[in-house]
Amino acid sequence: MEKQIEQLLKAYGMSVTGGRKKILKLFHQHKTALAHADIESALKDKFDRVTVYRTLQVFLEKGILHTVPTTDNSIRYALCKEECKEGHHHDNHIHFLCKKCGITSCLPETVIPPVQLPKGFLAEEYQMVVNGYCKECI
Repeated sequence: MEKQIEQLLKAYGMSVTGGRKKILKLFHQHKTALAHADIESALKDKFDRVTVYRTLQVFLEKGILHTVPTTDNSIRYALCKEECKEGHHHDNHIHFLCKKCGITSCLPETVIPPVQLPKGFLAEEYQMVVNGYCKECI
């Protein structure tokens, strides 16, 4: 996984740092959306808040991560698909939020139904959150 993470950073023209590698490794290990606090907690005070925040912002700008909408208006982050590039996210997929355990998962294989907008409207991105219970909590 270490080489894969280094290759990803280099592919996006980023320098390979210990902090960036550790944060990306967390996302690869969890495979669910993570909040800033989740990342800080997992890193156990190895990096300060600002470093984590700045790293997340750079990953968003580069197209490595995308934000996930939540019911409480907090921000969660998830890995982008390979099609995402700097400034052009292609993460129009459904996100699932478990009401019991709170895990937020991307469901890229689930198709978003087509949305008919009124004349004069142009959609740039879709954000759909489905709330319910994950397979572990049913």
